[in-house]
Amino acid sequence: MKTAIILHGTLGSPDGNWFQWLKKELELRGLTVWLPQLPHAEQPSLREWQRFIKEQCPFPINQETLIVGHSSGSILALVLAENNMEKIGAIVDVSVFHDNSLQWQPNDKLFDVQFDWAAIRQGVNELLFIHSDNDPYVPLDQAQFVSTNTGAEMVVVPGEGHFNLERSDGYKQFPKLLEILEGRKLA
Repeated sequence: MKTAIILHGTLGSPDGNWFQWLKKELELRGLTVWLPQLPHAEQPSLREWQRFIKEQCPFPINQETLIVGHSSGSILALVLAENNMEKIGAIVDVSVFHDNSLQWQPNDKLFDVQFDWAAIRQGVNELLFIHSDNDPYVPLDQAQFVSTNTGAEMVVVPGEGHFNLERSDGYKQFPKLLEILEGRKLA
């Protein structure tokens, strides 16, 4: 991979959780990394976020691109795979989900696109989901549903919640994620 995009989730920012740490680690490995502030993160829209990425990304999104998404940023990564003009090299999604069945108000406008699971799978060379068995925001069955529908592999990391600072101050870094990326030669 030559380029990478890191996508935060709802109510998130590039300065949250492990995002800046991962950006630095990927840059140390020679990747050009874009870590944008997604617009209206307090009440996101996948349609608006997709348009923003398409218009603002400083490099082509293609087979040399790795996208790492967290929470609703992971769903954005899937929408990008579905709609990108070129196949994406790899997507690694942390805490992916597919609907607002938990009725969390900040995500009321998020799902303003329909998913074409086959097109998502065809739009990316490698698709991997990382999830915990005790995520308080995204139940494991949400990730399993997306994994089943896209044919993607899923790695379950026990007891890590939503992989965020709310779980532990340790989530200013995410060594397990970097280990997975390196093990698959994505970083």
